[in-house]
Amino acid sequence: MTAPAQTPANQSLLGRLKDIAGHSHVLTSEADTYRFRHGFRFGAGKVLAVVQPGTLVELWRVAQACVAAGKIIIMQAANTGLTGGSTPDGNDYDREIVLISTLRLTGAHLIGGGKQVVCLPGATLYELESMLGAIGREPHSVIGSSCIGASVLGGISNNSGGALVQRGPAYTEMAVFGQVGEDGTLRLVNHLGIQLGNDPEAILNKLQAGTFSDADIDWDAGRGHDNNYITHVRDVDADTPARFNADPARWHEAAGCAGKLVVFAVRLDTFPAAKNPAVFYIGSNSTDELEDLRRHMLTAFEELPIAGEYIHRDAFNIAEKYGKDTFAIIRKFGTKFLPKLFATKAKFDIFAKKFGFLPENLSDRIMQALSVFIPPQLPRRMLDYRDKFEHHLMVKTSATLAGPMKAYLEEFFRTATGEFFECTPDEGTCAFLHRFAVAGAAVRYRAVHHREAEDIVALDVALRRNDRDWFEKLPQEIEEKIIVKLYYGHFLCHVMHQDYVIKKGYNAMDVEHSMLPGLDQRGARYPAEHNVGHLYHAPDVMLAHYRELDPCNCMNPGIGLATKKKNWVAESV
Repeated sequence: MTAPAQTPANQSLLGRLKDIAGHSHVLTSEADTYRFRHGFRFGAGKVLAVVQPGTLVELWRVAQACVAAGKIIIMQAANTGLTGGSTPDGNDYDREIVLISTLRLTGAHLIGGGKQVVCLPGATLYELESMLGAIGREPHSVIGSSCIGASVLGGISNNSGGALVQRGPAYTEMAVFGQVGEDGTLRLVNHLGIQLGNDPEAILNKLQAGTFSDADIDWDAGRGHDNNYITHVRDVDADTPARFNADPARWHEAAGCAGKLVVFAVRLDTFPAAKNPAVFYIGSNSTDELEDLRRHMLTAFEELPIAGEYIHRDAFNIAEKYGKDTFAIIRKFGTKFLPKLFATKAKFDIFAKKFGFLPENLSDRIMQALSVFIPPQLPRRMLDYRDKFEHHLMVKTSATLAGPMKAYLEEFFRTATGEFFECTPDEGTCAFLHRFAVAGAAVRYRAVHHREAEDIVALDVALRRNDRDWFEKLPQEIEEKIIVKLYYGHFLCHVMHQDYVIKKGYNAMDVEHSMLPGLDQRGARYPAEHNVGHLYHAPDVMLAHYRELDPCNCMNPGIGLATKKKNWVAESV
């Protein structure tokens, strides 16, 4: 039987894709496609090709060709997600997959004096931060996902949350996107609120070049962020979580589409950058104390803190050891260097696979071995708090709120058992950078301890806003299957990231499923901000949303553990 890639129809499609994007940007070999087919933490499968279009028109033509050929399309930006939502999931699809990488489609256009921005598919948070920093403004998300090179559109597509309390999940009502209708035809929809003409290719050329004027812009076209979130998160007595992916209130076309649309651009609000922010580092051995702090910070001040990030001592220690090199690289070179580092790592691991005697994840093992020569990175006061306290909270405020916050903390800790200190600018930078090194450190830990570690279970959980008993207590029958637990998260929003390194011999998926009933009993929702991907069951309302966006199920099928079959045919059929 002829191999799928060698059939005349597939050869014709591959030829068409190469004519559109160029031969060097249509990848078909296992080695060349490896880093696109494997998720940052989870997910892998085969593809017919990876295509890297260089213009929006090329993206449009590539998508048209794939739809016409009856292929599945998986849209991928930076591939930094934790639930495998932008990679194939196994090899049991009923059609072949073309993965479209948008990394070459960089660029963003500031409008309204920089109060808003139009971002193209490959625009990264780092790129946008740099552009806006020059005019004293910031994007929706700053540190966190940007540390691993995440894209702006990836955040919008998944309603990603992030650390910035005042801004809520990534959201917009303004976008240009391609949608495949029930008749199997791809159509371009311009809901960007900018007049760009009527012909799809003319629209996309004008959009990419930014050749539109203020007169073309409708300033009342829709919301560019979730401006109701501040009021929502302040309601600390509500019996529901503040934010989670399956919340229909934060879905609108591109926002929350999870790859069910071909998104060409989104229009977003930007925000004034805080000048001279203050960071307070808090340590405590009492979860009740931290919850008292959280409730007061959200309700007692006229202004909300910028961020409030939690890290448990065990996560602190893992990140200090297994994330030290990442921490040092970011501190020295910035986040812009990381995508190139990850690409080099992937290429090295692919090369190493050719030699059967070399171990898996060789790059991680080498980097960890070399990291012992890197001098200690963390400030002395943070290390002292690590030794004294189990629970750590980092609170960033504006210069305006700094005085009242410091006065409140001084009063609070006159009787409380914990302590706090106000960070120097360098300490504040280190504290938040260390917090965001944890996720990658868990992956490194698994690679280094491959003989003892089976896999990682990674949960991001939205707790009820009124939940005082927020720190997890696992049953003994689950605890005995775990080597180490890493708890960290966006504490003021009550969104917790919970990573578990599972002991060798236990099935990680089974362990995860055994944890979920306990979360359900607590009224938690999951995932909170990394979306369902191929790890979580999407609730019925979410599946209905996906069916409406993609009635043929030709865009990223199978997410939410739904059917992968064309037209949403049940798996048993």
